Amino acid sequence: MDGHGFDDRLAQERRARLAAERLLVQKQEELFAANRKLALQAEHLSDQVIEQREENAELVGETTRVRADLEVATQKAERAERRLWDSLDIIEDGFAIYDRSGRLVAANNAFLRVFEGMLEVGPGASYDSILRIAVDEGIVDLEGEHPDDWVDRMTVRWEQAPIPRCRVKLWNGAFVELVDKRSPEGDMVSLMLDITQTIRREHDLRDARDQAEAANRAKSAFLANMSHEIRTPMNGVVGMADLLRETELDEEQRLYAETIKNSGEALLEIINDVLDYSKIEADKLVLHSDAFDLEDLIREIFRLLAPTIQGRDLQLMLDYDIFLPERLVGDRGRIRQVLTNLVGNAVKFTEQGHILVSVLGQDLGDGTFGVVVTVEDTGIGIAPDKQAHVFGEFNQVEDQSNRKYEGTGLGLSITRRLVGMMGGEIWVESELGQGATFGFRLVLPVAEGAATDPVPPLPDGLSRVLLIGADDITRQMAERALLKLKAEVKLAERPQVDPDQFDLVLVTEPALDPGKLLVPVVLCRAARQREQTSDRPVVSLDDPLRLFRQGLVEAATVEQVASVPPAQPEAGTGQRPLRLLAAEDNKTNQVIFRKMLKGLTLDLTLVGDGQQALDSYLSARPDMLFTDISMPGMDGLDLTRRIRAHEAETGLPRLPIVAMTAHAMEDHKAEILAAGVDHYLTKPLKKAAIVEKLEGLSPSGVLPLAPG
Repeated sequence: MDGHGFDDRLAQERRARLAAERLLVQKQEELFAANRKLALQAEHLSDQVIEQREENAELVGETTRVRADLEVATQKAERAERRLWDSLDIIEDGFAIYDRSGRLVAANNAFLRVFEGMLEVGPGASYDSILRIAVDEGIVDLEGEHPDDWVDRMTVRWEQAPIPRCRVKLWNGAFVELVDKRSPEGDMVSLMLDITQTIRREHDLRDARDQAEAANRAKSAFLANMSHEIRTPMNGVVGMADLLRETELDEEQRLYAETIKNSGEALLEIINDVLDYSKIEADKLVLHSDAFDLEDLIREIFRLLAPTIQGRDLQLMLDYDIFLPERLVGDRGRIRQVLTNLVGNAVKFTEQGHILVSVLGQDLGDGTFGVVVTVEDTGIGIAPDKQAHVFGEFNQVEDQSNRKYEGTGLGLSITRRLVGMMGGEIWVESELGQGATFGFRLVLPVAEGAATDPVPPLPDGLSRVLLIGADDITRQMAERALLKLKAEVKLAERPQVDPDQFDLVLVTEPALDPGKLLVPVVLCRAARQREQTSDRPVVSLDDPLRLFRQGLVEAATVEQVASVPPAQPEAGTGQRPLRLLAAEDNKTNQVIFRKMLKGLTLDLTLVGDGQQALDSYLSARPDMLFTDISMPGMDGLDLTRRIRAHEAETGLPRLPIVAMTAHAMEDHKAEILAAGVDHYLTKPLKKAAIVEKLEGLSPSGVLPLAPG
């Protein structure tokens, strides 16, 4: 073998070996790739196994926790249920649960104790059977009700929605109240509340209320009797003091008489305040509504208070809404009391200046008027921090400016309570040293047939008015009155304006009289000017607007015909004195009554009891009867009833009867009027009040009471 062949062969073997090595390497790589893939799959499978094991472990742990939580929750529920029933067993009130079919599911010991441990009353017992057991065993006190009716009533009660509460009396005198409520699922929850102590408290409260009412009745009777017993001698004290003041006295004696009179009236005011306050506190004060004239009421108060301002530079003025109906409906007596308290306080705390009562009305459109009344004064005033204080009980504004003023401190408290009882409100506006304004508002119905009737304006020929006077409250009120009468008003402080261009000259002071003119000159006066004299015709601001207008027209006419002498009354008119019959058992009061009528033109017959008065009435019928109420034998009420019965039988006209009473309680006043009395006067009697009644009730054809 040559060298080339060997080399070729060697090369071939080398190539074959290299090919085999390459194939071996390729197979090894494929084997390695397969191993890697197998390893990856094994690793992935291992991860899945691990994850599954972890998940299984978590599931096992969760199951264990759930079981543990369930066991804890079960223990808590059992503990809560045990505590609930322990609590229900501890409470004294019964508790029971019924299923929707009305069978007892569970009940606490308090519920079962009522049935004294009867085995029939337990879980599974029906509601009807429990009711029947309660009846048959005498557990409930039916208080006269038939057993079947009671069971039926209790059964029907469960069918109502909502189920009403039911009070049941047990055999031992205890009381329970059944409170039942149905759940949305139909179960019934029933409570049996022990209300024995509540019932006993209610019984005790009723006893206490009855005792309190009995005490109130005793107090009212005591106050009424004491009022009568005090007023009777006080009538003698005040009446005699009044009569003594009318005699010739020196200055010291007059001071003593004034002191007696003022002290007696102050005591009576205290009695009245205490009586009213007691009635309000006991809810015994009753309002009596009737038709009345508010303007006339205010002017009546002015007339009563006028003597108290004599000697003071003080005027009482009224500004009344002309569009208010003439008659309203309300408790005239209580409204009068409110106004008297407010105006009286203003008079007490005002030394000079004026007291102005203003009345405004608003038609509310439903047959009622809103009435606002204000009482303005120029007195000492009230500090802002004391204004709420003055409406309290027994309260007064204590300072150096008013310490000299006496009183109970009840007046404004009673006033506030009265206004509240009438559905109104009251207020005060004031500055210290600048006077005060008290106001109240009431809603009052209009009396039937009392349509508003405004005063007509002044007639033609009197509508242009020159008003002469100082710029004070008198001129201001006169100007308001003239403007309400649609007059053209020219103001002047001195008579320097040519008066002949006017129809009428009105002067507020006689000193400002312009002298003889071609037009009428009339003097306009206020309350404090009553003592001033003048030859001129006079109109008064105290009169209602209608009378003020009438006075202007008449005064102007008088001025125009002043030269014509007045007509003289014809002689022989046949007039006679007023025949007055009076009955009074108290000797002192008889003396006072006679003395008060002394100087009046009348024929007085004074007797000592009701029987004598009846005999006198039947023998010679009087024009009028004044009678005391409390008299021995036949009292004033029996006397009045006998007279009214006699009038009904015989057809005689009604005799005016005026009661003179020391009773001040409301029920006594109602009894007096119900007996047939027309009017009553409260003791101590005032001469002015007696004369007012005599003049107001006198028949025609009798002589005037006052001579001349």
